Amino acid sequence: MAHNGSHGGRMVTLKSGDGAEILCYHVKAEGKRPEDRKGGLVLIMEIFGVTAHIKDLCDGYAARGYDVLSPQLYDRQVKDFQATYAQEDIQRSLELRAANTYDNTVLDVQMCIDRLRADGNEKVFITGYCYGGSVSWVAACRAKGLDAASCYYGGAIKQFIGENPKCPTICHFGEKDHGIPMEDVRAIEAAHPEVKVYVYDADHGFNSDRRNNYDKAAADLALKRTLELFEGA
Repeated sequence: MAHNGSHGGRMVTLKSGDGAEILCYHVKAEGKRPEDRKGGLVLIMEIFGVTAHIKDLCDGYAARGYDVLSPQLYDRQVKDFQATYAQEDIQRSLELRAANTYDNTVLDVQMCIDRLRADGNEKVFITGYCYGGSVSWVAACRAKGLDAASCYYGGAIKQFIGENPKCPTICHFGEKDHGIPMEDVRAIEAAHPEVKVYVYDADHGFNSDRRNNYDKAAADLALKRTLELFEGA
């Protein structure tokens, strides 16, 4: 995907369930024919905010026929936060994540689902990475109107293992991920036989081509599985 800094979408402000104004990156599906359009997608950021990398991922899905919204989940605390992978930025990102409730994230996901439905998308999906993987899981369990969820290496999913996704859900984990022990992954798998749990010979963050842990083979396979899930839903 192009890294030239030009993104096909634009930032829009939507109102969340608690009245908070949340910036979202919105990119419309490419392809004019109705059969090119696959539905709406809520794409959830890592802890670093809706960065150029997240916008690239959104653009990639738009090119595949999805109408994508990606909400800035920390907007109640600080507007349009975008961090680098520098240590102090990671620290700040972790603080913002800790101060944001999953109740807020569900409100923001619901806001995006409702907008995508209002815009005429008959099906709406969710995916997210790292923090966004956990947010996607909780949204799959609590939000209304999702048709499928694909959760990438959500470390907090274990905390919500007692909740059940209301739509077809898959999870992706890296076997070399020190932050998410394999026993957590196996526990999720055991508690949720209806959820496909995929484990890759990769580290945490394997989907991000901006990080040292990028693993193209794992990222490509996870994307293929995600697209198959969405298209079959």
